[in-house]
Amino acid sequence: MTPTQNTKMTNWRWIICAMLFCATTINYMDRQVLSLTWKDFIAPEFHWTDDDYGTITGFFSFFYAFACLFAGKFVDWMGTKKGYMWAIFIWSLGACMHAGCGWVTMQVEGLDSVEALRAVQAGSEIAVAIATLSVWLFLTCRAILALGEAGNFPAAIKVTAEYFPKKDRAFSTSIFNSGASIGALAAPLTIPVLAKAYGWEMSFIIIGAIGFVWMFFWHFIYDKPQNSKHVNEAELAYINQDEQQEEKTVKEEQKDERVIPFLKCFTYRQTWSFIAGKFFTDGVWWFYLFWAPAYFSDQFGYKTSDPMGQALIFVLYLIVTVLSIFGGYLPKYFVEKKGMEPYAGRMIAMLIFAFFPLFALFAQPLGESSAWYPAIIIGLAGAGHQAWSANLFSTTGDMFPKSTIATITGIGAMAGGLGSLIINKGAGALFTYAETQGSAFIFLSFEGKPAGYMIIFCICAVAYLVAWACMKLLVPTYKPIKA
Repeated sequence: MTPTQNTKMTNWRWIICAMLFCATTINYMDRQVLSLTWKDFIAPEFHWTDDDYGTITGFFSFFYAFACLFAGKFVDWMGTKKGYMWAIFIWSLGACMHAGCGWVTMQVEGLDSVEALRAVQAGSEIAVAIATLSVWLFLTCRAILALGEAGNFPAAIKVTAEYFPKKDRAFSTSIFNSGASIGALAAPLTIPVLAKAYGWEMSFIIIGAIGFVWMFFWHFIYDKPQNSKHVNEAELAYINQDEQQEEKTVKEEQKDERVIPFLKCFTYRQTWSFIAGKFFTDGVWWFYLFWAPAYFSDQFGYKTSDPMGQALIFVLYLIVTVLSIFGGYLPKYFVEKKGMEPYAGRMIAMLIFAFFPLFALFAQPLGESSAWYPAIIIGLAGAGHQAWSANLFSTTGDMFPKSTIATITGIGAMAGGLGSLIINKGAGALFTYAETQGSAFIFLSFEGKPAGYMIIFCICAVAYLVAWACMKLLVPTYKPIKA
């Protein structure tokens, strides 16, 4: 036996994975503060409609998409340690800045209190002015939030590729990606409580400040595995087993470290496969994230500050969290037990997960009996998304060299952000229109705003099967790219 084989392997990679999990949790809590406060706390002050909120969430997605186009390249250039720290600093700053939107609106409009904001007559000229100004202020803060948040997944995926062999990447990605569910799970139990006790402004400040704490720990914990004092030779050999098994030469390893030029990335079918997977499906998750609290408030009268409203959102994301963590196990089973290569196993797993969102077709019909049915159904659909997403992210590590993974992830996130812009802005406009039309707007026997929700649920249900078909057509079999 070699000395490496005799040495007990360290497990520092899982500490790193835990840090990625925490960052993603913070990311989604910062993102969700608005969705949990706008309907019951913010909209009455600024006289927002669904279309106003759709504009904010839709253009947040646009800003996020634009930033993602460059975020991956930035992380590849800066490195995962510095790149991640810059990302979380910017988005935490943007999150805290939301708290000042009310004060600025009052100063510009010459009002001296929140009560004066609320007392303005709905539909009046000054109410329109308040709504317009406040929307622009929130858009500015959301743009800064999006700029920072765009760096989270490119950095996290790059770290995963650095610290885990291919067979473990889907599982490790599903763990840190479950931070999105945990963030969404913790949010309804904390954010409305903070907003009710201290005002919606403090909920943005308190949640946003957590990111600065994460930065402190990341600075001292993270180093690349070959440079980390916490990673011994046995663990490093495990991390690099793909290179060892393929018996790559030093020259080939050096070649793999060359970054693929940005524009050249768009010449590969593998890039467009990832783009398709993100474009068709990311908006579905963001719709659930941004609109679920408003859905339960609109359709069932349960506010986010009410125990029942909090319970519905909590159960929804509890289902997502518990089920989605197993998303990384299925391809691991196909690879280790069935002897399949990673990409083929991942695609079969993704096809299975693509059927879960079909449950969304029953959310609105069963919601006529109880609000718990759509909560459970959306939870199942969301779990399918998270499992799908963990494997989708891992396809970049299958296909591209490590030096380009963050860039490809950023390009895919851009596509996902554009898809989210379409569905969130479209949903806001649709809901406002459907509400004004009332019984004149009908879809599958539903009238008014419920008909609008049914249309969006139908789109969300089939999006994953469409995405999988596009990916399979573009990249039928495993075909890695060499720099």
